[in-house]
Amino acid sequence: MFNAKRVTVSLNRRRFLRLATASAAGVMIVPRHVVAASGRTPPSERLNIAGIGIGGMGRGDLEAVAGESNLVALCDVDLARGGETFAKYPQARRYRDFRRMLDEMESQIDAVVVATPDHTHAVAAIAAMKRGKHVYCEKPLAHSIYEVRQMMKTAREHQVVTQLGNQGHSSDSIRTFCEWIWDGAIGQVHTIHAVCGAVNSALDQLGRLSERHEVPSTLEWDLWLGPAAERPYHPAFLPGTWRRWTPFGNGTVGDWICHVVDPVFWALDLGAPTSVQAKARNYDPKTQGLTFPMGEIITYEFPAKGKRGPVTLHWYSGTEKLHVEGVAEDDVERTGALVIGDKGMIAYGSHGAARVRLLPEERMREYKRPAQTLPRVRSHHRDWLDAIRHGRKAGSDFTYGGPLTELGLLGVIAIRMLGTKLEWDAPAMRFRNNAEADRWLNPPARRGWEV
Repeated sequence: MFNAKRVTVSLNRRRFLRLATASAAGVMIVPRHVVAASGRTPPSERLNIAGIGIGGMGRGDLEAVAGESNLVALCDVDLARGGETFAKYPQARRYRDFRRMLDEMESQIDAVVVATPDHTHAVAAIAAMKRGKHVYCEKPLAHSIYEVRQMMKTAREHQVVTQLGNQGHSSDSIRTFCEWIWDGAIGQVHTIHAVCGAVNSALDQLGRLSERHEVPSTLEWDLWLGPAAERPYHPAFLPGTWRRWTPFGNGTVGDWICHVVDPVFWALDLGAPTSVQAKARNYDPKTQGLTFPMGEIITYEFPAKGKRGPVTLHWYSGTEKLHVEGVAEDDVERTGALVIGDKGMIAYGSHGAARVRLLPEERMREYKRPAQTLPRVRSHHRDWLDAIRHGRKAGSDFTYGGPLTELGLLGVIAIRMLGTKLEWDAPAMRFRNNAEADRWLNPPARRGWEV
């Protein structure tokens, strides 16, 4: 059960100390409820936040929380990548190793933003949660299904407030989509076509890996590797290109499924699939398995649940394009989804069902939209901050974001087992028909980096 009292205990302790100090100095700190109407967070309610991985998405995440929080510590293994953020927040203490940061700053940190490459999400987030820190973690939640389960377990045991960084989950449009589905706008949904035009493949770089390069002076390569197996530094791996490599990233399906599939995952309560199968052209996972194909088609089968029937989800990425008979090419976005029911279709874009609409156009014009039933939220980052302050769950906490992430990770395993239909037993965390695939559920971590 969610324990609001425990969730806010560190914040309440610091508030008491501040109130005591202010009282001694003759200063009155206005309680939060007095200024709630202004939309501003009073000083007594500001959270102390640390960032782990502060370049790229991490920079944006920290900018999103900085206005309502105190950034007290920043950590990045790459001074070049994190340099802009270090410079922007000079008041924050600087670190290269998040373990040292958490050890030295534990009593001064309320919450942590984790935006490292995928392969270090779990080890950083779990270390923070075990110290009672609330965590916002970029998507995908982890690099393996075992890590996802451990993150969910740790969050539950330590009763911290968590949020997966799939920003569209806090949009108005995803709520509109859910309300239309629940209103029966297209009847019983049976098929979903989800597509992403991005390519996360380094097939053309495999031949370069025999090259030898000096590690840049700004980079702590061993810390960047973290749990991944030791290997020589190569500039093809980073920065910004690690998603293409299986030891560090999860390809396009891992990167985008949390954005594109989120609306149907919520509206249809999809849960775990019973099977997953991948197809890809001009790709051999045995000889090219360090990277991903240029495109893939992955098929997921979900069993009937509640009042809905079984659902089939087809995922297309990169060079694999979507073609549905009777649907114009322009009706489906380059990155988005087509949802088919027995009474019609809905199309939407990425990040929370952007530009959601019924097809064909005349159906959209005729549709009488239902009243709003889901509460709207200010933003994804603010939802997390507000959840911490008020002792509630955030909208895409790890109990939701974990199973959503697992869809992408199952797709990655299916790519490794190309052409094989894998039967998935989610409660047991195993494949019913393929012991070889099971080994990818929990790949070994480097000694000292286990979760």
